[in-house]
Amino acid sequence: MIKADDLALLPFDVWIQEGVRWVAMNLRPVFLTIKWPVETLLGFNERLLNAVPFPLMVIGVFLLAWRLAGVKTAAFAGLSLVAIAMLGVWSEAMTTLSLIATAILFCTLIGIPIGIACARSERVWSVMRPVLDIMQTTPTFVYLVPVVMLFGVGTVPGEVAVVTAAAPPLIRFTNLGIRMVEQELVEAGLAFGADGRQLLWEVQLPLAIPTILGGLNQTVLTAMVMSVVVAMIGAEGLGLVVLQGLGRLDVGRAAVGGIAIVLLAMVLDRVTQKLAEPRSGNRPSLRKTVRNLLRGNSDAKKDAGVGIGPLKKAA
Repeated sequence: MIKADDLALLPFDVWIQEGVRWVAMNLRPVFLTIKWPVETLLGFNERLLNAVPFPLMVIGVFLLAWRLAGVKTAAFAGLSLVAIAMLGVWSEAMTTLSLIATAILFCTLIGIPIGIACARSERVWSVMRPVLDIMQTTPTFVYLVPVVMLFGVGTVPGEVAVVTAAAPPLIRFTNLGIRMVEQELVEAGLAFGADGRQLLWEVQLPLAIPTILGGLNQTVLTAMVMSVVVAMIGAEGLGLVVLQGLGRLDVGRAAVGGIAIVLLAMVLDRVTQKLAEPRSGNRPSLRKTVRNLLRGNSDAKKDAGVGIGPLKKAA
């Protein structure tokens, strides 16, 4: 009977180690180029958030949450920030928030264009789909190994790991949202003589916004989780508070960091969830929207939620 130990072993770990070492040695200028905008924007956001006085930050977040998600969410956001300050981890919370804000910006700049490309090309989607499967099923700790070897340790490499882990949901939801646009609306746009660019910007993207915002919500939550994990490679923020508490067997310190993380994550989740909810109170039926588009009604833009002015000109 052949045993598993009798088989020849593939030195896969050695291959990966040597491959990563070769990439780190020969492509260092590429990684420095990637690191520079992340470091610049992250440093700016961190200085800005820490420079804003505590009362102004609470008021600003309250007003922003009120405008985007309603008064209940705004009140919860304001009280959560006050609670975080009373726990004594305000500066660390602002560092974590700067990590999340920077990650959201880079994920948006990277994820939405890739998602659009996946939706418009089956070939691109066939390539990206297994890549996204691997990225989303890979344990978060595994991301730290190549990041440390390629970028070193610290907050900036941690930000790179956060962006890498948080981008896949936004890519998937962008692709899904564009593909879910009703074929009748796409055909109506084509009937008006729209080209590919007009069809994307004036029909597909506006109607896919609720789905894309749902992907943004998942990206925010993933970034929040990774912002804690990257404390293991020297990233500052609330994750470092938890890690220090565990390392010193200081359960109280670890609990304070954990509570602050939960409150901040709940605030971000509530706001982004409200953004993703479709506001369908005055939204017309699909039949009415298509009928108005085909008639060239002047109210079609309002009914469809898309800008068809240039489509009329093209027609």
